[in-house]
Amino acid sequence: MGKNVTVSMSLELLETIFEGAKRLYPRETILLLRGKKSKDAIRVLELVVPPLATYGRSFANVGNLAPSDVDFNHFFGRVLMIVGFPFAGAENVAVYNSNGEKLRLQITKD
Repeated sequence: MGKNVTVSMSLELLETIFEGAKRLYPRETILLLRGKKSKDAIRVLELVVPPLATYGRSFANVGNLAPSDVDFNHFFGRVLMIVGFPFAGAENVAVYNSNGEKLRLQITKD
């Protein structure tokens, strides 16, 4: 998947992600994103909390939206999304493909 792919999700879903991140902060969390892919677009439709997920203080980094080696070693699916403090808007989100290329993120009102 190339870097010309656009990832979209609703504002409501993004706010749900932010709320969970705020509750666990400064610990890091993991969520699985589920959606649909078409030619050059991925639409994230829902979240899945993985069973037996662990959260840790040592992984978190304030405001850092760059993926770590650990993030890529645990890469699952088509995209990696990272949200960062203060969890307030699209500027606190970054989406990457498995090659580490940053993808466009579109937040919709529906």
